[in-house]
Amino acid sequence: MNILLLFVFIPILMIGLLFLTNSMKTIRSIMVAGATALLALSIVLVILFLRERAIDPIAEMLFISSWSWYAPLNISFTVGVDGISVAMLMLSSIIVFTGVFSSWNMNMAKEFFLWYCLLSIGVYGFFITIDLFSMFMFYEVALIPMYLLIGLWGTGKKEYAAMKLTLMLMGGSAFLLVGIIGIFYTSGHVTFNLLEIANNLHIPIEHQRWIFPATFLGFGVLGALFPFHTWSPDGHASAPTAVSMLHAGVLMKLGGYGCFRVAIYLMPEAAHELGWIFLILTGISVVYGAFSAVVQTDLKYINAYSSVSHCGLVLFAILMMNRTAMTGAIMQMLSHGLMTALFFALIGLIYGRTHTRDIREMGGLMKIMPFASVCYVIAGLASLGLPGLSGFVAEMTIFVGSFQNAGVFRTVLTIIACCSIVITAVYILRTVGKILYGPVQNEHHLHLADAAWYEKISTVGLILAIVFMGFYPSGVAEMISNSIIPIIERLAGV
Repeated sequence: MNILLLFVFIPILMIGLLFLTNSMKTIRSIMVAGATALLALSIVLVILFLRERAIDPIAEMLFISSWSWYAPLNISFTVGVDGISVAMLMLSSIIVFTGVFSSWNMNMAKEFFLWYCLLSIGVYGFFITIDLFSMFMFYEVALIPMYLLIGLWGTGKKEYAAMKLTLMLMGGSAFLLVGIIGIFYTSGHVTFNLLEIANNLHIPIEHQRWIFPATFLGFGVLGALFPFHTWSPDGHASAPTAVSMLHAGVLMKLGGYGCFRVAIYLMPEAAHELGWIFLILTGISVVYGAFSAVVQTDLKYINAYSSVSHCGLVLFAILMMNRTAMTGAIMQMLSHGLMTALFFALIGLIYGRTHTRDIREMGGLMKIMPFASVCYVIAGLASLGLPGLSGFVAEMTIFVGSFQNAGVFRTVLTIIACCSIVITAVYILRTVGKILYGPVQNEHHLHLADAAWYEKISTVGLILAIVFMGFYPSGVAEMISNSIIPIIERLAGV
């Protein structure tokens, strides 16, 4: 049995077991056991991948298996991974694991975790498949549970946020479906397999000119591409903690991964010809998201607009189309996934005790909740790019790679994007100063409890991953960079 299938089978097994019980203790045990198994499986996959890569350094994908689904349209369930996919699977496993502990006392826990597991199936399935049709199917499986998870378990304007998120992402899916069908028929309608299309077939440039924008836009909506980003802040602000963690930490990465794996890889000519349009939009996302975060007073909205900025940086780096910048883009996906999940875990912890997310109503939490406050400072320092943490290595790699491009246009955009670092420091330090230091704004906050043991597992796990990536970036970068070579070769061959 292919090891990659376990990433889908384990969550399916968890769903089956959850249906058989109503005991809260058993529900928690099932989720902890399943999430731990997925995390262990991702670690084993990294070890096996590095071993196989050492034996076969040329193969684009490893652990490839294929099963025919619908022969008349050549639809197959084909799985395979490279270094980028393996990194995304590891990120997903970390956030699924920590998200379980952040949802320890969730109301209607059985129903919540059922949808949570279905969302996980979509995420894992998307990263392991290399068949366009199967990829789209898992993409939709990952999106559908968001409506209920936000609409039923969210806070604030949860119905509005859930509907807005669903409609905008389904609109992006419509563009994506048009792009995928276009790829299939214009490449000879013989296969949906990414590798076969890239290596054995060719999409005429006249068709690439309309398929590339449709595909990039379809994935870009999920990656918070300006001006289609507005679903993200509302969705994050209303979502329950674990859903915000998984949504910002992993689900938004499906957008960047899809732009990289499908749009750029399969249509390099159109990427060179039309990429400048999306480069402008992503540059706006980077700066606009950062400026928007500065003026927010709600902790979740601050982090949501920060995510718009950081995810915009991912798409920005991908469109630079060189090895260094693209390596930085994948590292930024990992870094942002970890630190934004940490932020949302801590925001959920703080909101659960103070019953407010307004930074004007909080203060002095460092003395009251020292553990949670120190964790928040670490998350903030990672976000603003402190050396020794994951944010620094990711953003530096992006900017170094972006400056390697010749031409005034890309250089000017890179300089503008670099300004986001300063803006990020402004809203991070402002928020830390407001909520952690200064006088206590509410006397009831003097009696708040610090993080519980299950919340400490969630936050410490994410911090360890952030620190590991910050102190040992070369191992992660090497695994990613080697997998980018085939895409760079296709771009260079245009």
